[in-house]
Amino acid sequence: MFDRFEAVLFDLDGTLIDSAPDLAGAANELREAHGLPALPYESFRPMVGAGARGMIGVAFDVGPAHESFLELRDDFLRRYEQRMTLQTRVFDAVVPVLEALERRHTKWGIVTNKASRFTEPLVRSLGLHPRAAAVISGDTTPHAKPHPEPLLEAARRVGLAPERCIYVGDDLRDVQAGHAAGMATAVAGWGYLGLGEPIEAWGAEFIVRQPADLLNLPGLA
Repeated sequence: MFDRFEAVLFDLDGTLIDSAPDLAGAANELREAHGLPALPYESFRPMVGAGARGMIGVAFDVGPAHESFLELRDDFLRRYEQRMTLQTRVFDAVVPVLEALERRHTKWGIVTNKASRFTEPLVRSLGLHPRAAAVISGDTTPHAKPHPEPLLEAARRVGLAPERCIYVGDDLRDVQAGHAAGMATAVAGWGYLGLGEPIEAWGAEFIVRQPADLLNLPGLA
């Protein structure tokens, strides 16, 4: 079914960019506002893929059903919006991969659950927006991952059938969304990856330990 990929679609946080320092920083700012000491960065990093829910869960040990969750989440997002470009960078090892894809005239795009209010200014600040063939945020379509619609919209925007695209991400939802959209999937082994079952159990076609290995995948090499 998958014999040649003409586009690579990337998740954003933990796959294309390292945003954990700013997300963890916002969470610790919120802890300090509540009179609590900062937590180690390493406590937050694995849960970045879960977004605000993951950061609030680490910072305050509460979930979406808790009565204080919405207020904490909204305050966290305000703080993150103010600092989201301070330390966030494209992963160093991803930079040459994007350049290589462009030299090969292979399209690449971004599909993230991050809301457009954050995605658009962040991607532009990193100089990625004019290079990406598609940028799909969590609110671009009526559904977010693991629903397939964001990936199907990305395929439409790059002008390719879904089976001609491969989706690269660092969360189980990325694999689920990719498969639901009819795409091959690759797990970004350098990403945040969560604290759930091992990535080998996610069912992706490929596990890519280093970004450069993407260029050698069957269908891309």
